[in-house]
Amino acid sequence: MIVARRLLIGGRVQGVGFRMFAAARAAAEGIHGYAKNLPDGRVEALIEGDEEAVDRVEFALRRGPAHALVETCEVEDVEPTHRLTGFSTR
Repeated sequence: MIVARRLLIGGRVQGVGFRMFAAARAAAEGIHGYAKNLPDGRVEALIEGDEEAVDRVEFALRRGPAHALVETCEVEDVEPTHRLTGFSTR
């Protein structure tokens, strides 16, 4: 089943390669979407794809790359668009 989730990830998540980490994990799982820095210091990620793959990517983003320190992760289920192709960093 195709699902989509919007994650707002806070902590030390900008300037540590978080978006590139998200893109690599998403590519490895065949997930579509994006990751972008927000002005308030958080990273927003939209991940869409097979439910089990989305679960694995969400789990990875809750930990982040080695130099990140994830302190908060808000998750919202959203309606899949079925229009996203690939994964981009913004």
